[in-house]
Amino acid sequence: MNTKALLTIALTAMLAMAQASTDKYLGAGLAVGLAGVGAGIGVGIAGAAAISALVEKPQERIWYLIFVALAEAVAIYGLLVSFLILFSG
Repeated sequence: MNTKALLTIALTAMLAMAQASTDKYLGAGLAVGLAGVGAGIGVGIAGAAAISALVEKPQERIWYLIFVALAEAVAIYGLLVSFLILFSG
């Protein structure tokens, strides 16, 4: 199964769980944790590909950094979702 789809389903389920019950701390922790795992996997794959591409075309290194930064943004999204869970009504 696609990793992004699985992460989206998990974050949606956590958001629904936090709104339905009082276990919002568990939902927020899972949001940050699973987003961190997803970002780690993404950075690992993108970083390995960037290093191997850097050997072939070093003049395009800025694009490789952008791809790694896009993978790291997943962790920030998880943090934002956890803040939404914690501070929502």
